[in-house]
Amino acid sequence: MKLKFKLLLGAVLLLAAGIYYYVTIPAFNIHSNGFWLFIVSLVVILGGLLSIRKLREGYAVKDIKILKAALILAGTLIVIYVVGSVLSSPIINSRKYHDLMKVEDGTFTEDIEEVDYNEIPLLDKSSASLLGNRMMGTLVDMVSQFEVSELYTQINYQGKPVRVTPLVYASPVKWLTNMREGIPAYIMIDMATQDTQCVRLEEGQYIKYSQAEYFNRNIYRHLRFRYPTFIFDRLSFEIDEEGTPYWICPVKQFNIGLFGGQTIGKVVLCNAITGDTVCYDIEECPEWVDSVYSANLLIQLYDYYGLYANGFLNSVLGQKGCLKTTDGYNYLAMEDDVWVYTGVTSVSGDQSNVGFVLMNQRTMEARYYACPGAEEYSAMSSAEGQVQHLGYQATFPLLLNVAGEPTYFMALKDAAGLVKQYAMVNITRYQNVAIGDTVEECERAYLELIGAEEMTANEMEEAFQVTGRIQSLTQIVLDGNSHYYVILEGNLRIFDIPVAQFPQIIRYSEGNSITLRYLDRGEVQTVVEIPES
Repeated sequence: MKLKFKLLLGAVLLLAAGIYYYVTIPAFNIHSNGFWLFIVSLVVILGGLLSIRKLREGYAVKDIKILKAALILAGTLIVIYVVGSVLSSPIINSRKYHDLMKVEDGTFTEDIEEVDYNEIPLLDKSSASLLGNRMMGTLVDMVSQFEVSELYTQINYQGKPVRVTPLVYASPVKWLTNMREGIPAYIMIDMATQDTQCVRLEEGQYIKYSQAEYFNRNIYRHLRFRYPTFIFDRLSFEIDEEGTPYWICPVKQFNIGLFGGQTIGKVVLCNAITGDTVCYDIEECPEWVDSVYSANLLIQLYDYYGLYANGFLNSVLGQKGCLKTTDGYNYLAMEDDVWVYTGVTSVSGDQSNVGFVLMNQRTMEARYYACPGAEEYSAMSSAEGQVQHLGYQATFPLLLNVAGEPTYFMALKDAAGLVKQYAMVNITRYQNVAIGDTVEECERAYLELIGAEEMTANEMEEAFQVTGRIQSLTQIVLDGNSHYYVILEGNLRIFDIPVAQFPQIIRYSEGNSITLRYLDRGEVQTVVEIPES
């Protein structure tokens, strides 16, 4: 009888352990928190099951050797876990945490090319989600069976900034009726043009491995069974240059003690259609992949770099030279990669930035740019103040190079989340705010506001040229800046020449011949170039 009971108990224990593992799928890795919880739970449950008979007979816990040994072992494991956590923390390893990310100083005008509005994301994730849901509502054959996932990964696809996200089953019942074929499409949104597509996959080539599956085709369980020791970071959904859907699965690497100093050591690419997987060392990751390091991980690594330059105690007490990222980020398409942008400010909590940092989501490369100016939320408030009568809300800014000036660019959305206007705010002079119904209008107003020396390509094509003798040369002051109003002989137009932009105008006097290139702005013409005679 005893033998049968033990065999039955062993079978129950194995079944319980198997169910627990199938549901929680912890990695068999000492760096995994889930692994320690699994082992401690297993030891306690095993000790309890093996002692259940004696507990029923009224034995005290201290008199049951197996249960006592199990509790001691579980307690020892918990102590090791706690000690390992402390020894892995920045309290002891602040210098190692500081050194996790290598940060180079960059040159703004050299590294960040002047803006091309066909290559920057004008929308944020919430706006993309609205467009995706609106597109889903038009798909009569799928809307009752599927919904749009909230992933919306930002990638570069064929040179364009887009967000992609798969469809998911609308309910467990819809999963039962559609699981054999899989998920038939994904949503792709061009973040520059707002063009939204439902990309339908070929029949027989549907997405069969995703977060929406319940059993072995669930992407997390599929990965766990193939890579039982890997600890995966946040997965992202991407497409390659041919439009094939993939899951990008970064593998955590712990560089400090048991649980500290997380970076990414490998990346697994899983074909969402076939389930085929390929594992790469991080240095060998294919270039079409954009999202290996999550934005949150990169920001955390830079915070370590900024806070612990002079040790842990200094980060808490004196805080000399301590920097941190601002509470927000955005994405910038650059060098065929996606870079995370965020401002850098002092830990004192003032309302200004000392600079900003760009971090590559594929390589972890980080570049710091010293640029004192307004903190992003101050710039957002400044833009919202210009349209307070409309109640628009600003999105978190993008950082752009506009005529060589570091400039915050943001969309202004109404209460329904729809983009209504755009705003540009100068970083160093955040009271300089330009608003426009279109991007082109906003840029034109901004260039006029800051007295930019350069014209857009469209404006260059629109510019007229005139040559004549100066009949009248009058100096005036507009918004604190010196301008000359020029009238040419035989010409009724008034030409506006900003001195800060064209200081050579002070060499001219009435009667001199001059050539001007200008934009027709009604009564007063805006001069954009004074060609040399």
